[in-house]
This record gives sequence, C-alpha cells and structure tokens, in this order.
Amino acid sequence: MAIGKEEVRGVAELARLELDETKLDQFARQMDSILEYVHKLEEVDTSAVEPMYTPVDNVTVLREDWEEKEYTRDQVLENAPEDDGRFFIVPKII
Repeated sequence: MAIGKEEVRGVAELARLELDETKLDQFARQMDSILEYVHKLEEVDTSAVEPMYTPVDNVTVLREDWEEKEYTRDQVLENAPEDDGRFFIVPKII
C-alpha cells in the first residue's frame, strides 16, 4: 500500500500541522518506506519466540523495608528553633 499526499494531508490535519506540497511529497515517501519495512518484518517467523515486554533483562534489586526509630522525640526537638514539647512550631502560611 503506497502512502499518497492525501493520507499525509489527513495525518497532518489531525496533528494540526501545515505542510506545503514539497513536505507532503517528502513525508509520503518517508511513510511509504516505513510501511515497506514493517511489511518485511511481518515476513519473519516469530512463532518460536517467547513474547516479552523488553529485550533487556533488567533485575530490580529491592531491599526489605522496615521501620526503625533512631531518635527519640526529645532528641529531634532539640534542634528545633521553637517547639511545644511534642511538635515543631512553625509560622502560619496562608
């Protein structure tokens, strides 16, 4: 299937692009060569290939997540410019 100017014009309109006649010809040729390449790929026998979502074997290394209390409330509040004994006191932001 050859891509013509009308198909390119339709795609350009959907993408809200203004293309002159030279660009229409250029994109028609480029889209046509892309489709030829896709048709070549369709000829390849992939029946013995296992489907995958990526060709790269990425392994995500995760560590166990745990809660650990390193400091007491009093130790944390020691560095606060102002506190009420339980919480930081900060200026009101509206």
